[in-house]
Amino acid sequence: MAAMAILHLLKKWLLVELLINISESAVCLNAPDAVTIEQSSSAVVTISSSSAVNQSTVIHLNVTFSSQENYSSIITLPEQVLLPEKATSANFTVVTHDVGQVTAHLFSNNTHLDSLSSRIRFIVIHSSVLSVVAQVIGWIYFVAWSVSFYPQAWENWRRKSVVGLNFDFLALNLTGFIAYSVFNIGLFWIPYIKEEFLQKNPNGINPVNANDVFFSLHALLFCVIYVSQAALYERGGQRVSWTARILLLIGWTFALISLFVAVAHKITWLEYLYYFSYIKLAVTLIKYVPQAYMNYRRQSTEGWSIGNVLLDFTGGVFSILQMIIQSYNNDEWKLVFGDPTKFGLGLFSVAFDIVFMTQHYCLYKQPAQYEAIPEQQASSRKFSLSRLRFGSSEIHRTSSEQPQGTLFFYMYTCIMLYR
Repeated sequence: MAAMAILHLLKKWLLVELLINISESAVCLNAPDAVTIEQSSSAVVTISSSSAVNQSTVIHLNVTFSSQENYSSIITLPEQVLLPEKATSANFTVVTHDVGQVTAHLFSNNTHLDSLSSRIRFIVIHSSVLSVVAQVIGWIYFVAWSVSFYPQAWENWRRKSVVGLNFDFLALNLTGFIAYSVFNIGLFWIPYIKEEFLQKNPNGINPVNANDVFFSLHALLFCVIYVSQAALYERGGQRVSWTARILLLIGWTFALISLFVAVAHKITWLEYLYYFSYIKLAVTLIKYVPQAYMNYRRQSTEGWSIGNVLLDFTGGVFSILQMIIQSYNNDEWKLVFGDPTKFGLGLFSVAFDIVFMTQHYCLYKQPAQYEAIPEQQASSRKFSLSRLRFGSSEIHRTSSEQPQGTLFFYMYTCIMLYR
């Protein structure tokens, strides 16, 4: 038994040594993940190695995906690129013809060259200007959505009250951004899950970027701040409804059961992460309903920050606009119609923002407020543009009301001047 154990350990040691030697001798091949080029133009692409190769190496470009039936109608690529001996980089030129996307994997017969994970995605677009515009719009809606969380927190702090802010919305929103953060962190930071994504989508691009992770964590932080304010400030006897509690229980039970299924290897961890995105989707579809109904029942939007709504509306409109521009520029309308979830959620949020703006500015607009002021001396000819005298009393218009009845006001002023 001892001999068998020693033999087993020896095998493991030899295997580790072999892997170390392979990793030390292998030269990694590096190439840009994506190359964006205007149609009817050319570009120079550089392939580099982590160290100089010990012999001349031929690198082959194997096209694995094309948005058109024949990739040569989109772009002209060399079939192979020569990496000279003792060199660490090689250049090649590509010429574009039509708008589209082409993915090429790099491989070589050189056993010392590790190119298994090297691929280049060529994206041919209509206009570089439109690409810049889309990026600017992306930053606009990113900032608008990020800043949209501040007005509600400020409103709660200023009033020292959360009366008017629906607790069902708070609970659902917190759950939604927890799920969204889990999805983004897993797909952006966990190598194992990123590798699963590439294996499942060899020609795809990871949909999660650094700004997505920041946005979700930033939003989650403010959801926690809202909940803390709800615990500290005047709440008017409000609590989370049983309907919301049941919905949240269903969502988290689904997540917990899915976790055990993933641990049992019945589903992949990537699929488990996507379940969190479904939870976020479901929450987004229903989270605004309690707040809109509460505003209707109270016939008021007091306590619900309109600044939050305006910024969210701005972000939603610019998000949809960016999708449309990108779809045209890439000649890929499935970015809009092929992803109904993202596009539909954008439209859904904008629609509810319009409902909230209608409630605030039209349906439940606060009436003008007036306050009485003492009677002025009859001999005084001084008057204020914000005061109207009727008989023995005056009514003072507060600064919150805009002047109305302009013609009558000026007629009254003339009479008072020449009286």
